[in-house]
Amino acid sequence: MRAAQARAEREGWPMVIAIVDSTGHLVMLHKLDQAQYGSIPVAQAKAETAVRFRRPTKVFEDAVAAGGLGMRLLGMDNLLPLDGGLPLIVGGEVIGAIGVSGMQSVQDAQIAQAGVDGLLEHDA
Repeated sequence: MRAAQARAEREGWPMVIAIVDSTGHLVMLHKLDQAQYGSIPVAQAKAETAVRFRRPTKVFEDAVAAGGLGMRLLGMDNLLPLDGGLPLIVGGEVIGAIGVSGMQSVQDAQIAQAGVDGLLEHDA
């Protein structure tokens, strides 16, 4: 969480950062100053999607963008196909996920990756 928050503050991006455990339950939530309240459920949904499907939410964003059968993902109520959600993997095990919302999806993903990198540095 600290690494993600530090990166968002350094960039001047008003973000919401959510962390869920391996079962998708919220364990941490931080709304930076000036972040919109609407980003709270979006950040949580990105984290839940990443842990539920054990993959980055960008996979789903790309599938929807490609059209065709990927459009079926829009009908799933347990999945948010927007970049910015990443699973937290330690020792080959998914221990949770981080979801970030507040800017464009690519920027949300950069902050989420900073959070993952911070966890990996701490775990090393």
